[in-house]
Amino acid sequence: MKACEYLVTGGAGFIGSHLVEELVAQGKSVRVLDNLVSGKMENMAAFLSKIDFVKGDIRDLETCRKACEGVQFVSHQGALGSVPRSVEDPLTTNNVNDGGTLNMLLAARDAKVKKFVFASSSSIYGDTPTLPKIESMLPTPMSPYALSKLTGETYCRLFFDLYGLETIALRYFNVFGPRQDEGSQYAAVIPKFSNAVLKGNAPVIFGDGEQTRDFTFVKDVVAVNLAGFASTKEAAGRFYNVACHKRINLKQLLANIQASAKKLGLKVPLKEVDFQPKRAGDVKDSLADINLVSHYLGFVPKWTVEQGLDITVAAYAKELGL
Repeated sequence: MKACEYLVTGGAGFIGSHLVEELVAQGKSVRVLDNLVSGKMENMAAFLSKIDFVKGDIRDLETCRKACEGVQFVSHQGALGSVPRSVEDPLTTNNVNDGGTLNMLLAARDAKVKKFVFASSSSIYGDTPTLPKIESMLPTPMSPYALSKLTGETYCRLFFDLYGLETIALRYFNVFGPRQDEGSQYAAVIPKFSNAVLKGNAPVIFGDGEQTRDFTFVKDVVAVNLAGFASTKEAAGRFYNVACHKRINLKQLLANIQASAKKLGLKVPLKEVDFQPKRAGDVKDSLADINLVSHYLGFVPKWTVEQGLDITVAAYAKELGL
C-alpha cells in the first residue's frame, strides 16, 4: 500500500467526503477507509482518481493497521450514526463506534501517527437544561450512540495520556450540508425538512417544534478538522465543542428552508406540519460554548445557518432535478 499523508475513515460519507475534497484541493495525499454501509462512492466521484480508496470495516483491526501504514494524520469520521438507530440496535452501534474507534487508535499508535482527530458528538451532553453546553459539564448521554461517542472521547484521552498519541476530539453540533443523506429513515432534520419542502410533502416534526439546535455548516467542520491536524501538543488530549454558537427552533428552521427554496425560484406550497410524538433519546435544547476550540484551535465559525441552508437546499434541488 502506497504511503499517504492523511487517512480519513468514513471518507465516503457526508462529513468525511467534504474533508477529503478539501485535502485533495490542497494537494495532500489522502487515503479513505470506508465499508460503504452508509457512505457512497458518488460522494467521492469528483476526486476519486486522486485518492487511495480502501473498502474495509473499522471493526477489523488488521484492516485498520493496513490503512494506517505510512500515514501521518488520521481523521476518524467513520461511525454508525443516528440516535434512533442506536436505540433500536445498541449492540451494532457499540461494536462499530466503540470497537472500531479502539481499533483505529491502536493502529494509529503503532503506526506512530502524528495527530488523531476524532469525530464526537454534542449528544454526549444529554438533556441537561444548562445552556450553553461547556466542555467541563458532566456528560449525561441519553442514547447508546451518545454513550459510544463519549467512550470514544475517553479512549482518545487515554491514548494521549498513556501512549503519547496526540488526539483531538471534536464534539459536533448538528452538522448539515450537501451530501447529507435525505433518503434514510435515520436522516437528520435538515435533509428531512428539505426533502419534504422540495417535494411538496408535509414535514414531520417529532415533538412540538420548539426544541432548539445549534446547527453547524459542514465547511466549518472541515476547517476545524484541519485546525486539529495543525494544532500544537498543548491542544492534544482534549475535547472541543464545534458549533455556530447560535440556536434556532425547528419551526424557524423549517421557515428558513422554505425561504432558501424560494430563492431558487421554486414554488414551495407550505403543507401542514405533521407533528409526531417526541422520540426516545432526543434532547430538548442545544447550544454550544465555543471558547475552548477558539482558544486552542483558533476556530471561528464563518458560515451562518442561513448561508449554509441556501447552499444545501440548492444541492438537494439539483439532485431532484428541480
